[in-house]
Amino acid sequence: MARRFDLPQTLALFPLSDVVLMPRARLPFQIFEPRYLQMIEDSLRSPHRLIGLIQPQQGGLDDLAQIGSAGRIVGFSESDDGRYMITLRAISRFRLTEVQDGFTPYLQGDVDWSGFSRDTINDPEKDEGFNRPALLAQLRRYVDLHDLSTDWDAAETVDDEMLINSLSMLLPFEAEEKQALLESGTLTARRKLLEGLIEYDLRSGDNEEIIQ
Repeated sequence: MARRFDLPQTLALFPLSDVVLMPRARLPFQIFEPRYLQMIEDSLRSPHRLIGLIQPQQGGLDDLAQIGSAGRIVGFSESDDGRYMITLRAISRFRLTEVQDGFTPYLQGDVDWSGFSRDTINDPEKDEGFNRPALLAQLRRYVDLHDLSTDWDAAETVDDEMLINSLSMLLPFEAEEKQALLESGTLTARRKLLEGLIEYDLRSGDNEEIIQ
């Protein structure tokens, strides 16, 4: 991906539980809390327009996960009641090295981008072992069990990476499970973990009888 900005060494941090941003994905948000309204305004004035999504986590730096994902603000609008509607496009995952003590009302952190160079490439990552029909069959049982809605036409036609990453972001997994999906080193590793999490859910407790 050709960038018109350098990746900064310091990022504004947006801690959100159960929310992760996978490589090359997009994510919409509504922002209404004053400190995060300020964060968005500051980010829009910067050359990179990046904010770092990161999950709260016990035992981390200031109770934050070690790995987050930086998203660039690519869509912005303001509602009549002062809320901001933004869309983030994933740029790269990062490793949080230090939380800064600063003068902003929101957290900022020093970050390390090394180890995530594949994230900045525009072309989707490949998963040569991906069996889409098998995953979709598994997914149908999962969404029926949890009474979820799914765009099946999109699930059958989008590229492998978008399908795997979208499911990793949107399915109602626990925060620790979403973090493990985010930290997966390759798309194949993420897909295998995704399949394992779905299968575990289907086979656990009262759900076991639906697997024949």
